[in-house]
Amino acid sequence: MSTRLSAGGAELTVDQENGCRISSLRVDGLELLRQGEDFGSFPMVPWCGRLGEGRFRDGGVLYQMPLNHPPHALHGFARHAAWRSAGTAADGTGAEASFTYDLAEPWPFQGRVTQTFGLTAQALTLGLGVETYGDSFPAQVGWHPWFRRNLGVGEDVQLTFEPAWQEERGEDYLPTGRRIEPLPGPWDDCFGMPYGVDVTLTWPGALELRLTSRAEWVVVFDQPEEAVCVEPQSGPPNGLNTLPRLVTPVDPLELASTWTWRRLQASDSHDGL
Repeated sequence: MSTRLSAGGAELTVDQENGCRISSLRVDGLELLRQGEDFGSFPMVPWCGRLGEGRFRDGGVLYQMPLNHPPHALHGFARHAAWRSAGTAADGTGAEASFTYDLAEPWPFQGRVTQTFGLTAQALTLGLGVETYGDSFPAQVGWHPWFRRNLGVGEDVQLTFEPAWQEERGEDYLPTGRRIEPLPGPWDDCFGMPYGVDVTLTWPGALELRLTSRAEWVVVFDQPEEAVCVEPQSGPPNGLNTLPRLVTPVDPLELASTWTWRRLQASDSHDGL
């Protein structure tokens, strides 16, 4: 089952049966996301990126998650689960939808995840929240959009962002704990942006999209030929071990991200970093 929202020239499709992922985002007929059941843009929860050897501790207890990306566990469980609709609404300026997912085995804690979508003609606002009705537990949230490298018109995408640091990546692809000066790409790396994630994707001659979030970490994955991923998240990869953030009955974990776009003329240009 899919839910479709539209506002002006923007059209959003959410596949709630396949991880509540955005399966399509079209702006004036241009598809921005890589197509396919594993792509689009999916939520990462209850952790983001790689979880080292699938293990984490909560207090004195060691938990083992399935190794869905050996030797690590990747991106949590919600991206392949069926979510439930919690309602849709629309007016003359935009449309909204919300969905829920109850954390289940093999995750050892009870909790509920809520994802919201708000679409206007110029922007998409995403929200993710995790709450618990019982024991506290560590968690992370984020999004993993697969933006098309080329939209079929204009030039390949260019990235512009100014991170304060790069998380040094070890041979195991986990952050070592050292912060280094940002290195040139291609990347499969996490960057720190302590004043909030702010990344601009520009397809010269086609469209500019600015992705912002109050999150302080963003993973950029631009190695695939077909797509570029810009992933705002509440903590770094392996963060359940290195920087745990507890979800408690009085302190849920909440994060938002906004994508704002504008169409470009063929003569417009923008330099990337």
